Amino acid sequence: MAEAAHHQVVHPVGLPLGPSVAGFGTDGIRGRVGTQVTPALALQVGYWCGQVLPPGGPVLIGMDSRSSGPMLVAALSAGLTAAGREVWNLGLCPTPAVPGAIRRLSASGGLMVSASHNPPHDNGIKVFGASGAKLSRAQQQVVEAGLAGVPGKASAAQGFSGVGRVRDRSDLLADYQRALVASVMGRRLEGCKIVLDLCWGSAAACGEVVFQALGADLTVLHGTADGERINVDCGSTHLDQLRQAVLDQGASMGFAFDGDADRMLAVDGKGRVVDGDQILYLWGSDLLAKGQLPAQRIVATVMSNLGFERAWQAKGGVLERTAVGDQYVHQAMEQMGAGLGGEQSGHILSARHGMSGDGLLTALQVATLLHQGGQSLADWMDSSFEPYPQTLVNVTVPDRQRRQQWQQCDPLRLAVEQAEAAMAGEGRVLVRASGTEPLLRVMVEAAEQGLVDHWAGHLAGQADQHLNAG
Repeated sequence: MAEAAHHQVVHPVGLPLGPSVAGFGTDGIRGRVGTQVTPALALQVGYWCGQVLPPGGPVLIGMDSRSSGPMLVAALSAGLTAAGREVWNLGLCPTPAVPGAIRRLSASGGLMVSASHNPPHDNGIKVFGASGAKLSRAQQQVVEAGLAGVPGKASAAQGFSGVGRVRDRSDLLADYQRALVASVMGRRLEGCKIVLDLCWGSAAACGEVVFQALGADLTVLHGTADGERINVDCGSTHLDQLRQAVLDQGASMGFAFDGDADRMLAVDGKGRVVDGDQILYLWGSDLLAKGQLPAQRIVATVMSNLGFERAWQAKGGVLERTAVGDQYVHQAMEQMGAGLGGEQSGHILSARHGMSGDGLLTALQVATLLHQGGQSLADWMDSSFEPYPQTLVNVTVPDRQRRQQWQQCDPLRLAVEQAEAAMAGEGRVLVRASGTEPLLRVMVEAAEQGLVDHWAGHLAGQADQHLNAG
C-alpha cells in the first residue's frame, strides 16, 4: 500500500477534471461561466499552459470587461504561478494588445480572458505562444490531456515548481495605443465624422483615445467597460444602433467592435454594412495599387463570398481559402508569405502590423486611407464588388458524431454534389459542423437568389431528415 502511495502522481492544482472538460474550439476555450468555464478549469489551464509555454520570459494576461474576468484571471494566475511562472497582468485591454506585447517584450506567451462576441454570462480563454500566434494544436493537445488526465500524454510529475509572482502591468496598454497611432504613418482624421460602437467591452479601454489622438470628430456609443452589458444589442453582431447613429450624425463612417476588439464591422454613410470581405477587398486594392501585396495574394476562409473572389481575380489578385478561424488564416499567411488575410466576420490580419486580428487597427487603417484620399466609405463601397446572394441555414443535429461526420451520410453528400453540379460553377455549397454549438451549418451561394433559396432549403431538409433519423 505504502509502495503504491509512493508512486502516486502529485497534482499540485487538484485532480484532472476528466474527459468531459471543455477543450479548445476554433478560438480558444469558451462557454457558460459556472458550468463550462469555472475557476477550477482556469486554475488547471493556467498550470498546464505554464508547462507547455517556453521558459524564460513572463506570461501575460489580459481580459475584456465581463464581470467574471477578474475571477478567471486570478485562477489562471494561480495555476501559472504554481507552475513557477511569472505573470504580468495587463487588465482590461483588446485581445491584440496581448500578442503585441508578447512580441515586443519577448515574453513566453500570453492568455486573454474573453468570450469575444458571446453574451455576458459566457467567458473564455485564448492562449498565445511565444511568437504571438495562437497556441499550436500540438500544444493545445498537451493542455487538454493535462486537464482530462489522459495517461502518457501529459504528466504532472514536474509537480509543484515553486511560486512565480504576479505583477500589475496595466502600463503596457499605453504601448499598444502608441503602436496603433504609429500604424497609420502620420495620416490624420481632422474633420472626419466617425461613430464608434465600443460594445461596453475591451475597445472601451482605448478606442476613443486613439481616434481622438488623430483628430477625428467622434460620436461614441457604449463607450465604457460594462461586464453586464457587453455585446448586448450592440457591437459588431448588432449593427442597428451604429447604423442609426451614422445616419443621424451625417457621419462619413461608423465602426463596431466585438467584446474583445479583435474584429470590426463598419457602416458607411448610406447605412450599408461593410463586412470583412469588403474590408479585405478595399484594403487589398490599396496595397495592390501601391505594389505592397506579395504575389497579389489575400488569404480568406471558406465563408468568404464568391462575388469577392471573382472581383479580386478580375483585378489580377489571388484568393486562398482556409478553414473557418483566424488561427488558420494566420497559419496560411505565414506559410505563403501573404500580406493580408481575414474573415467575413471582420477579423483582419495584416503582416505589416503584426499578424493579429485587430479591430481598432483595421478601423484606423480604413478611416485614414479614405480620409487621406478625400473619400468617404460610401464612395469606396460604390466602387466595390457586388456580393453573391448567400443563405446560411443552421440545422440542429444533437448527435456530435453524425454532425461532424456528415460526409458519411450518402443521401446528404449526393444532394450536395447535385446542387454543385446544377449551379455549374456559378455558385457553391459549404456544409460544416459548428465548433461551438450542436449545429450543422448549410451555406449556399449563387448568382441568383432563387437558386440559393431552393438549394439551401433542400439541403437543410436532407440534413435534418437523414442525420436526425432514429
